[in-house]
Amino acid sequence: MASKFGLAGGIPERRVRPIWDAIDSRQFKNAFKHVTALLAKHPNSPYALALKALILERMGKPDEAFSVCLNAKELLFTNDSLLMDDLTLSTLQIVFQRLDHLDLAASCYEHACSKFPTNLELMMGLFNCYVREYSFVKQQQTAIKMYKLVGEERFLLWAVCSIQLQVLCGNGGEKLLLLAEGLLKKHVASHGLHEPDALIVYISILEQQAKFGDALEILSGNLGSLLMIEVEKLRIQGRLLARAGDHAAAAAIFKKILETCPDDWMSYLHYLGCLLEDDSIWCDEAVKDPVHPSRFINCKVSHLTDEEFDSQVSNASAFIQKLQADTANNSLRGPYLASIEVERRKLLREKGNDDYLMDAIVQYFCRFGHLPCFTSDVEMFIEVLNPNKKMELLEKLKKNSDPLTTVPAKNLGRSLSFFKIQQLLMGDMFESSLSELEVCCVQMAEVYCKSVAFSKDLDPQESMQGEELLLLICNLLVQLFWRTKNVGYLVEAIMVLEFGLAIRRYVWQYKILLLHLYSYIGALSVAYEWYKSLDVKNILMETLSHHIYPQMLVSPLWTELDGLLKDYLKFMDDYLRESADLTFHAYRHRNYSKVIEFVQFKEQLQRSSQYLVARVEAPILQLKQNSDNIEEEEGVLKSLKCGIPFLELSNEIGSKSLTFLEDLQSRPWWTPTSEKNFLLGPFEGISFCPRRISMNERETSCKRVIEKRSLVPRMIYLSIQSASASMKENVEVNGSVPTKISSELKLLLERYAQLLGFSLREAVDVIMDFPGGERFSEVFGPNLIDWLNFTVFLNAWNLNSRELVQPDGNGNRPHTWNILDSLLEKYILEKVKSMESEICSSWGDVQLLIQIVTEPLAWYGLIIQSCLRSCLPSGKKKKKSGSVDHSSSSLVHTITNSVQHLSSMVEEIMKWIREWKNTPEDKNVEYIISSFRNNEQNDGPGQIFRTLDSFFHSKDGAELGDRISQSLESWSPADVARKMVTGKHEVLMEFSKICELKLRSLRSMKQQIAQL
Repeated sequence: MASKFGLAGGIPERRVRPIWDAIDSRQFKNAFKHVTALLAKHPNSPYALALKALILERMGKPDEAFSVCLNAKELLFTNDSLLMDDLTLSTLQIVFQRLDHLDLAASCYEHACSKFPTNLELMMGLFNCYVREYSFVKQQQTAIKMYKLVGEERFLLWAVCSIQLQVLCGNGGEKLLLLAEGLLKKHVASHGLHEPDALIVYISILEQQAKFGDALEILSGNLGSLLMIEVEKLRIQGRLLARAGDHAAAAAIFKKILETCPDDWMSYLHYLGCLLEDDSIWCDEAVKDPVHPSRFINCKVSHLTDEEFDSQVSNASAFIQKLQADTANNSLRGPYLASIEVERRKLLREKGNDDYLMDAIVQYFCRFGHLPCFTSDVEMFIEVLNPNKKMELLEKLKKNSDPLTTVPAKNLGRSLSFFKIQQLLMGDMFESSLSELEVCCVQMAEVYCKSVAFSKDLDPQESMQGEELLLLICNLLVQLFWRTKNVGYLVEAIMVLEFGLAIRRYVWQYKILLLHLYSYIGALSVAYEWYKSLDVKNILMETLSHHIYPQMLVSPLWTELDGLLKDYLKFMDDYLRESADLTFHAYRHRNYSKVIEFVQFKEQLQRSSQYLVARVEAPILQLKQNSDNIEEEEGVLKSLKCGIPFLELSNEIGSKSLTFLEDLQSRPWWTPTSEKNFLLGPFEGISFCPRRISMNERETSCKRVIEKRSLVPRMIYLSIQSASASMKENVEVNGSVPTKISSELKLLLERYAQLLGFSLREAVDVIMDFPGGERFSEVFGPNLIDWLNFTVFLNAWNLNSRELVQPDGNGNRPHTWNILDSLLEKYILEKVKSMESEICSSWGDVQLLIQIVTEPLAWYGLIIQSCLRSCLPSGKKKKKSGSVDHSSSSLVHTITNSVQHLSSMVEEIMKWIREWKNTPEDKNVEYIISSFRNNEQNDGPGQIFRTLDSFFHSKDGAELGDRISQSLESWSPADVARKMVTGKHEVLMEFSKICELKLRSLRSMKQQIAQL
């Protein structure tokens, strides 16, 4: 058998090597020549055919590659005399995988294993196929066969991991864990274990079944010696003891860890939790979210008696003080944070004193206040103080914020920490007066100026001390804008950040804030450029793209949006396709904990809310881009399989548990999630923003949005078909559309209405009440685009069905045409009239107008095009009865009015854009500059920028360094102002192009009407 598997189909390696060399160097044409010559000599070689298929796939010929693969597979299955080796099968597997036919690759390996059931190499290849299919049951069965064949520990662990995956990620019950435990126990009894990761898996299996005593027994036995790092072994032992309820023994273990590692913060928490018999930290760790880690530590009020509580706290305090004494000469923070945590726990038990907690925080400030992490260190402790005590703490910190050292860098760090803790203690200063906020900003600007000199010799990519101050200043300036609506503060915030980036171009936090500020004023092209400068790649697309996607999805920058969506979806699809490689490598390298991690992460990505939104919005963007030509639109719909796959997604979304993988901590305070922007509403004071975002509410809302949007492509297709059928001359006199189209469209309308919170009957009543319905604005307000889309699709269905909506009073049909015209006219003209022409005004109304034009108006135009195309005279059919002629002519009259209405509305939008465009650029630039230059006044916008500007212009190159001096020489506020104007202008010009295409399409419709 060894000789049989020595070569691939008996082909000498010297003939195959040039082919692989050409493939590796991407010379696919050359590789194809070589493989053609090889096939001439070996026409029935499955391996040669597999190589040809691989080359064809790489050349972008998937259909030909698939056909060749099938030929090779057929040869393998029908000709028993052919050699069947892993090299041939693995090559076929590569091609089948890239062509999304993993099942065929698995069937090849299954056939090979059935012919050679004792060949370990083939069985490993089959296991790899099942790993790629995420077929956990078949993985387990194959691994067991390999274990029985050779008795190796690794194959047993492959089977055990497959069982764990069935429990954690599949539909397997926890009884399967008993099977995994039995397999391991039997193997340990006869062979023991030899890999540290194997022991970790064994313990995790027992821990999942709450068999903590058994796990402790194994850890304390001979197998425990597999864990070479003693501290890691102690951590596992302490966790098992705590979960088993032996708190005293667990506390002793964690105390031992802390004596060795006195800066291990989590061990302090575990130690205190065990002393006070509080197991809430273990419950939190079981459900912790690694993407959105909580900054707060929950703890239960201890059930211990007062005497027991006091005794345990006294023991903890004595131990912590000893650690502080032992580590007094180094910079370990753990013991000092632990003393603050003890005071917090005493307060929660109502046995403590606010003053003791505040004193502990002040002492920590005196010792570690110069560190950038100070504020995040003490944030959770401050939460237990009431507002009055927070102000008292602020005063104490202020008294201790004076320079305590001759080291300028430490004094600067202390000042920075004080400003950060000041904003935290004062609720981001929402209760401070405007003058207090301005004074605070000026003080921070002065400290920032002093800090720049410390960084003059740093490399541009190194972080500067004090650069966080500009972030704090920006946050307060945006708050001043929100409170006063004085646009000068907003402009000044942009100028400050641009100024900071002129000094150091690599501060990603500045770029993210600028991205959101430019988005708010509508300069989306500039926001997009700043996003591109972040160089977001790979998994960062999932965690950071939420900063730009929501704005781009409702913008007219379709080319840029198309690129973003394609790049994101390509990364996600490639990762999901190839993530199994990581899993199989983890198996082969015996890193079993990573096996579970990789599979769970892949499942998280599959259920990512952002990924599902992108999958839906990408086809909708295609439909928007082609909505001016119904033939092109029908081509897009055909490529989308008439929207059926998205309908299936809509059906599945309700049962899915979505994941939110965005890095929300990187978002500005005024937009904590992509769904919320506080600047669009009035100032709400300190209570404006909950500290914790309800993920359940986000998930429910996101599911509803995805489900609703998933219906749109199919509803567009059915609406076009309904409109077309309603106008054909061979339709029955009663005007009924083919039942299948009508019934499906009605069903989708019912679902759409339910997602809006209404039954179909109620939703129709809301529409029919226009314009006199009292609840109309209240209902439409938050979901205007969805309601307009619903009305468009309802009108298409009503072209033939009279089930719910009757003709108007004059017998003309259908009345919904007039309502739809009135609705679009009302909201378009309202938005045009309400939009401000100021360069820095909010983009909200323009954004809504763009959505109306690119969605409901666009879909409406498609329905009109479908009607007109169907009723154009063909000259080949006889006329129907007069009743049909009258019915058709009345609808043609209605369509004529609609086209006229739509044309006038789009022209109004074009008129507004022209007026904005005709405003001289220099005038807009001057307006921006003047908004934050207040003639040296000591209040209002401009003070911060004046402080920065005057300081840096008073310094020479020697004090600032050549790099900073040169950067500031080429920087100008006027250039930034011009960038703001240009950015908004580019977006409006793109919107103007869309409107121009709509007008051109409407003119074409008028010409078609003239032919009727």
